[in-house]
Amino acid sequence: MTEAPALHDATAAAGISSLEPEDRLRADTYRVLGRLLAAPPDAETLDLFATAPVSNEDNLLAVAWRMLAMSAERATPGEVADEYQTLFIGLGRGELVPFGSWYLTGFLMEQPLARLRTDMQKLGFERQDDVAEPEDHAAALCEIMALLAEDTGPGSLEVQAAFFETHIGTWMTRLFRDMQEASSARFYRAVGQLGEQFINTDQRYLEMVERSDATPGEPVRPGIS
Repeated sequence: MTEAPALHDATAAAGISSLEPEDRLRADTYRVLGRLLAAPPDAETLDLFATAPVSNEDNLLAVAWRMLAMSAERATPGEVADEYQTLFIGLGRGELVPFGSWYLTGFLMEQPLARLRTDMQKLGFERQDDVAEPEDHAAALCEIMALLAEDTGPGSLEVQAAFFETHIGTWMTRLFRDMQEASSARFYRAVGQLGEQFINTDQRYLEMVERSDATPGEPVRPGIS
Protein backbone atom coordinates (compact mmCIF):
# COMPACT_ATOMS: atom_id res chain seq x y z
CA MET A 1 0.00 0.00 0.00
CA THR A 2 1.18 3.52 -0.71
CA GLU A 3 2.03 5.85 2.11
CA ALA A 4 -0.11 8.90 2.72
CA PRO A 5 1.61 12.01 1.38
CA ALA A 6 3.18 13.80 4.34
CA LEU A 7 1.09 16.97 4.62
CA HIS A 8 1.46 17.50 8.35
CA ASP A 9 3.47 20.35 9.85
CA ALA A 10 6.90 19.69 11.25
CA THR A 11 5.64 20.56 14.71
CA ALA A 12 3.03 17.82 14.50
CA ALA A 13 5.73 15.23 13.92
CA ALA A 14 7.96 16.40 16.75
CA GLY A 15 8.37 13.91 19.57
CA ILE A 16 6.81 10.92 17.77
CA SER A 17 9.99 9.28 16.48
CA SER A 18 9.01 6.05 18.27
CA LEU A 19 5.66 5.85 16.47
CA GLU A 20 5.03 2.51 14.81
CA PRO A 21 4.93 2.66 10.98
CA GLU A 22 1.30 1.51 10.94
CA ASP A 23 0.23 4.29 13.29
CA ARG A 24 2.27 6.89 11.44
CA LEU A 25 0.47 5.84 8.25
CA ARG A 26 -2.89 6.04 10.00
CA ALA A 27 -2.12 9.51 11.38
CA ASP A 28 -0.95 10.77 7.98
CA THR A 29 -4.04 9.43 6.24
CA TYR A 30 -6.39 10.99 8.78
CA ARG A 31 -4.53 14.27 8.35
CA VAL A 32 -4.79 14.08 4.54
CA LEU A 33 -8.54 13.52 4.77
CA GLY A 34 -8.88 16.31 7.30
CA ARG A 35 -7.05 18.80 5.09
CA LEU A 36 -9.14 17.87 2.04
CA LEU A 37 -12.37 18.21 4.02
CA ALA A 38 -11.34 21.55 5.54
CA ALA A 39 -10.40 23.30 2.29
CA PRO A 40 -9.77 22.55 -1.39
CA PRO A 41 -6.20 21.53 -2.24
CA ASP A 42 -3.91 24.06 -3.90
CA ALA A 43 -1.70 23.36 -6.92
CA GLU A 44 1.19 22.14 -4.77
CA THR A 45 -1.00 19.67 -2.91
CA LEU A 46 -2.58 18.36 -6.10
CA ASP A 47 0.89 17.82 -7.53
CA LEU A 48 1.91 15.99 -4.36
CA PHE A 49 -1.00 13.59 -4.70
CA ALA A 50 -0.40 13.13 -8.43
CA THR A 51 3.29 12.27 -8.03
CA ALA A 52 3.26 10.34 -4.75
CA PRO A 53 4.33 6.67 -4.97
CA VAL A 54 1.37 4.33 -5.36
CA SER A 55 1.04 0.63 -4.65
CA ASN A 56 0.12 -2.02 -7.20
CA GLU A 57 -1.73 -4.07 -4.58
CA ASP A 58 -5.30 -4.98 -5.45
CA ASN A 59 -6.92 -4.26 -2.07
CA LEU A 60 -9.60 -1.56 -2.09
CA LEU A 61 -7.58 0.97 -0.10
CA ALA A 62 -4.61 0.78 -2.45
CA VAL A 63 -6.97 1.17 -5.41
CA ALA A 64 -8.47 4.25 -3.76
CA TRP A 65 -5.02 5.85 -3.40
CA ARG A 66 -4.37 5.24 -7.11
CA MET A 67 -7.71 6.79 -8.02
CA LEU A 68 -6.89 9.86 -5.93
CA ALA A 69 -3.53 10.20 -7.72
CA MET A 70 -5.21 9.97 -11.12
CA SER A 71 -7.88 12.50 -10.14
CA ALA A 72 -5.28 14.93 -8.79
CA GLU A 73 -3.29 14.67 -12.01
CA ARG A 74 -6.34 15.61 -14.09
CA ALA A 75 -7.66 18.37 -11.79
CA THR A 76 -6.84 22.06 -11.67
CA PRO A 77 -6.91 24.17 -8.48
CA GLY A 78 -9.69 26.36 -9.85
CA GLU A 79 -11.90 23.43 -10.77
CA VAL A 80 -11.42 21.78 -7.39
CA ALA A 81 -12.08 25.04 -5.55
CA ASP A 82 -15.38 25.45 -7.42
CA GLU A 83 -16.25 21.82 -6.71
CA TYR A 84 -15.52 22.26 -3.00
CA GLN A 85 -17.66 25.39 -2.89
CA THR A 86 -20.62 23.58 -4.43
CA LEU A 87 -20.24 20.43 -2.35
CA PHE A 88 -19.66 21.89 1.10
CA ILE A 89 -20.69 25.57 1.09
CA GLY A 90 -23.17 26.42 -1.67
CA LEU A 91 -25.73 29.19 -1.41
CA GLY A 92 -26.92 28.70 2.13
CA ARG A 93 -25.97 25.02 2.15
CA GLY A 94 -23.78 22.74 0.10
CA GLU A 95 -24.73 19.47 -1.50
CA LEU A 96 -23.14 17.72 1.49
CA VAL A 97 -23.33 18.60 5.19
CA PRO A 98 -20.17 17.12 6.77
CA PHE A 99 -21.22 17.26 10.43
CA GLY A 100 -21.79 14.37 12.79
CA SER A 101 -24.95 15.86 14.31
CA TRP A 102 -26.49 16.22 10.87
CA TYR A 103 -25.87 12.61 9.92
CA LEU A 104 -26.94 11.22 13.29
CA THR A 105 -30.00 13.39 14.00
CA GLY A 106 -30.82 15.34 10.83
CA PHE A 107 -30.05 18.63 12.58
CA LEU A 108 -26.97 20.68 13.41
CA MET A 109 -25.73 21.44 16.94
CA GLU A 110 -27.51 18.46 18.50
CA GLN A 111 -26.64 15.97 21.26
CA PRO A 112 -23.77 14.27 19.36
CA LEU A 113 -21.95 17.63 19.35
CA ALA A 114 -22.48 18.07 23.09
CA ARG A 115 -21.07 14.61 23.75
CA LEU A 116 -18.10 15.32 21.48
CA ARG A 117 -17.33 18.53 23.36
CA THR A 118 -17.35 16.63 26.64
CA ASP A 119 -15.00 13.98 25.28
CA MET A 120 -12.71 16.59 23.73
CA GLN A 121 -12.41 18.32 27.08
CA LYS A 122 -11.52 15.03 28.77
CA LEU A 123 -8.82 14.43 26.15
CA GLY A 124 -7.41 17.93 26.51
CA PHE A 125 -8.54 19.33 23.13
CA GLU A 126 -9.74 22.93 23.04
CA ARG A 127 -11.79 24.70 20.41
CA GLN A 128 -9.73 27.28 18.52
CA ASP A 129 -11.11 30.81 18.73
CA ASP A 130 -10.67 31.45 14.99
CA VAL A 131 -12.72 28.41 13.92
CA ALA A 132 -16.38 29.11 13.21
CA GLU A 133 -17.52 25.58 12.39
CA PRO A 134 -18.89 23.29 15.11
CA GLU A 135 -16.40 20.71 16.36
CA ASP A 136 -18.25 17.76 14.80
CA HIS A 137 -17.13 18.78 11.30
CA ALA A 138 -15.54 15.75 9.61
CA ALA A 139 -12.29 17.67 9.06
CA ALA A 140 -11.91 18.42 12.76
CA LEU A 141 -12.65 14.83 13.74
CA CYS A 142 -10.04 13.52 11.30
CA GLU A 143 -7.48 15.91 12.75
CA ILE A 144 -8.27 14.73 16.28
CA MET A 145 -7.83 11.10 15.20
CA ALA A 146 -4.51 12.02 13.57
CA LEU A 147 -3.29 13.48 16.86
CA LEU A 148 -4.57 10.50 18.86
CA ALA A 149 -2.86 8.08 16.45
CA GLU A 150 0.44 9.88 17.10
CA ASP A 151 0.15 9.30 20.85
CA THR A 152 2.51 6.52 21.92
CA GLY A 153 1.44 6.54 25.56
CA PRO A 154 -0.09 3.59 27.44
CA GLY A 155 -3.69 2.90 26.52
CA SER A 156 -3.56 5.12 23.44
CA LEU A 157 -5.11 2.56 21.11
CA GLU A 158 -7.97 1.98 23.53
CA VAL A 159 -8.61 5.73 23.65
CA GLN A 160 -8.55 5.88 19.85
CA ALA A 161 -10.97 2.97 19.59
CA ALA A 162 -13.44 4.58 22.00
CA PHE A 163 -13.29 7.96 20.25
CA PHE A 164 -13.66 6.36 16.82
CA GLU A 165 -16.60 4.22 17.87
CA THR A 166 -18.47 7.16 19.38
CA HIS A 167 -17.71 10.00 17.01
CA ILE A 168 -16.58 8.60 13.64
CA GLY A 169 -17.67 5.03 13.04
CA THR A 170 -21.31 5.93 13.57
CA TRP A 171 -21.58 8.15 10.48
CA MET A 172 -18.47 9.16 8.57
CA THR A 173 -18.53 6.26 6.11
CA ARG A 174 -21.96 7.46 5.00
CA LEU A 175 -20.54 10.93 4.34
CA PHE A 176 -17.82 9.49 2.12
CA ARG A 177 -20.34 7.34 0.26
CA ASP A 178 -22.54 10.37 -0.31
CA MET A 179 -19.48 12.21 -1.57
CA GLN A 180 -18.92 9.55 -4.23
CA GLU A 181 -22.54 9.86 -5.36
CA ALA A 182 -22.78 13.66 -5.26
CA SER A 183 -23.63 15.16 -8.64
CA SER A 184 -21.01 17.90 -8.26
CA ALA A 185 -18.17 15.57 -7.21
CA ARG A 186 -15.28 14.87 -9.53
CA PHE A 187 -11.99 15.13 -7.69
CA TYR A 188 -13.89 14.65 -4.43
CA ARG A 189 -15.40 11.43 -5.72
CA ALA A 190 -11.91 9.95 -5.35
CA VAL A 191 -11.59 11.56 -1.91
CA GLY A 192 -14.85 9.88 -0.95
CA GLN A 193 -13.57 6.51 -2.16
CA LEU A 194 -10.36 6.89 -0.17
CA GLY A 195 -12.26 8.03 2.91
CA GLU A 196 -14.72 5.15 2.81
CA GLN A 197 -12.05 2.50 2.38
CA PHE A 198 -9.75 3.98 5.02
CA ILE A 199 -12.49 4.43 7.64
CA ASN A 200 -13.66 0.85 7.06
CA THR A 201 -10.08 -0.41 7.37
CA ASP A 202 -9.39 1.57 10.53
CA GLN A 203 -12.65 0.42 12.05
CA ARG A 204 -11.61 -3.21 11.62
CA TYR A 205 -8.20 -2.43 13.10
CA LEU A 206 -9.58 -0.65 16.15
CA GLU A 207 -12.27 -3.28 16.72
CA MET A 208 -9.50 -5.85 16.99
CA VAL A 209 -7.80 -3.63 19.56
CA GLU A 210 -11.01 -3.45 21.59
CA ARG A 211 -11.37 -7.24 21.49
CA SER A 212 -7.69 -7.60 22.47
CA ASP A 213 -7.19 -9.88 19.47
CA ALA A 214 -4.07 -8.00 18.36
CA THR A 215 -1.06 -8.93 20.47
CA PRO A 216 2.14 -6.84 20.67
CA GLY A 217 3.99 -9.63 18.92
CA GLU A 218 1.56 -9.80 15.99
CA PRO A 219 0.44 -6.27 15.12
CA VAL A 220 -2.41 -5.69 12.74
CA ARG A 221 -1.37 -3.79 9.61
CA PRO A 222 -4.07 -1.21 8.91
CA GLY A 223 -4.52 -0.63 5.20
CA ILE A 224 -3.65 -4.19 4.19
CA SER A 225 -6.56 -6.38 3.14
